[in-house]
Amino acid sequence: MTGITPALSGQSASPPSERQKIEAIIQYVGAMNDTKFMRNGSAYDAKTAATFLRRKWGANDAEVKTARDFIDKVASVSGTSGKPYMMRFKDGSEVKSRDFLMAVLDTIKKFKTEQTGAGGLSTNVSPKNP
Repeated sequence: MTGITPALSGQSASPPSERQKIEAIIQYVGAMNDTKFMRNGSAYDAKTAATFLRRKWGANDAEVKTARDFIDKVASVSGTSGKPYMMRFKDGSEVKSRDFLMAVLDTIKKFKTEQTGAGGLSTNVSPKNP
């Protein structure tokens, strides 16, 4: 969970802000070294995908008020082609990025209530099951 904990650790007991949730999503994607981000038929590594998502977020910042907005308006579909973004895992299986990132967002929302004493998550998360 290295992608989620740095963006959320050290906060007060209050829930993370929407911007913190978005940053945690981007960091999570950036840490997925065995997963490819598929955009318009091309595969991108985790670091490139995170950079792309951060830039696209910046370009669409006025339209993005919540983490759900970020997923729906930035991280799910190509604005150029209209094709959905996909996550391709090491075993070759794929899932729509929207479905995957919504599951990541659910994990982020649970972070504070399921936080362990060590600052991690009490649930196990794998790339296919955030």
